[in-house]
Amino acid sequence: MNWLTDHKIPVGRSAKAVFDWLNDNMAGVFDTISDGMEAMIAAILWCLSTPHPLVIVAIFVALTWVLQRRWTVALGVFVGFLFILNQGYWMATMESLTLILSACVVCMGLGVPIGIATAHRPRLYATLSPVLDLMQTLPTFVYLIPAIVFFGLGMVPGLIATVIFVLPAPIRLTHLGISSTPTPLLEAATAFGATPSQRLWKVELPYALPQIMAGLNQTIMLSLSMVVIAALVGANGLGVPVVRALNTVNTALGFESGFIIVVVAIILDRMLRVRQ
Repeated sequence: MNWLTDHKIPVGRSAKAVFDWLNDNMAGVFDTISDGMEAMIAAILWCLSTPHPLVIVAIFVALTWVLQRRWTVALGVFVGFLFILNQGYWMATMESLTLILSACVVCMGLGVPIGIATAHRPRLYATLSPVLDLMQTLPTFVYLIPAIVFFGLGMVPGLIATVIFVLPAPIRLTHLGISSTPTPLLEAATAFGATPSQRLWKVELPYALPQIMAGLNQTIMLSLSMVVIAALVGANGLGVPVVRALNTVNTALGFESGFIIVVVAIILDRMLRVRQ
């Protein structure tokens, strides 16, 4: 079998050559992307960290009531945030929420239009589907290497790795919602003289809204699952104490910070759960 290993396909060297070329020739593009994302992250973090914590809690509780119309869910969100305050993880939670909200802005901003395009073009979806599979199955730690090369350390490479991992979810769910619009409904809209743009905005998107909201929910949950991995490249948030606990074998700190992540996941899931 030596003859086979002696003629190894240069996958790693080829990838390195591509990354080196991109880093040498597109540094300006990456700097522009980094500056834009840093500005967005700073703006969201300022909005979450500047007001008094109880003001932020009140806003989240009010938003929960508007979305769910159930006082038990709103009360659960209120109790969850009070628990986070009690444990002393408020700032870390706001930093993690900043990463999650930033990922939502990027992923939904890209995922919904791409999902609409693939629903209208089956060949495009067939071509894109293997790429989406690769984005979700490739180990997330692999994304961190080019992210560090192109963007250095901090929140931006953590956001880039999160977006790559999360983006397939809104694309697939938007595609599912748009493509499952009943044909008789589309034919009726066409018969009444609706243009393709009008069919999209007045028929397809309203029908696909539950799937799009499910895509938003999945985007948030998957982004939250990346906070620990993002901490490995310098992103602040709840992943930092988890990594610190792992490095020092601190069981108390690890369980405490891990439980806060679970509480945040429950809060966000209950807030955005699509009611049937």
